[in-house]
Amino acid sequence: MINEISQIAAKLDTNPTDQNKPQNSLADSFKKIFEKTNHNLQKADQAVLNANTGGNVDLHEMMIAMEKADISLRFLVQVRNKAIDAYQEIMRMQV
Repeated sequence: MINEISQIAAKLDTNPTDQNKPQNSLADSFKKIFEKTNHNLQKADQAVLNANTGGNVDLHEMMIAMEKADISLRFLVQVRNKAIDAYQEIMRMQV
């Protein structure tokens, strides 16, 4: 997860004078975070469903998938909270 965050941050820190590289927007970065979180949640749900229905699932893999989903969701909530705080701070600025 930390590697993914650093990759997204590196993509955001592109040089605007370099025309050969595609420019990534903040919306694209948020979209990637949402998609990764959704993927982790679906993977954890599937692992739990397999475990509850008697499917072939390793208990350790199920717990790892659940923890990844939990961490991803907590990270997403913190990103949302920081974005809301930034928006509210901008709205309090006097023009």
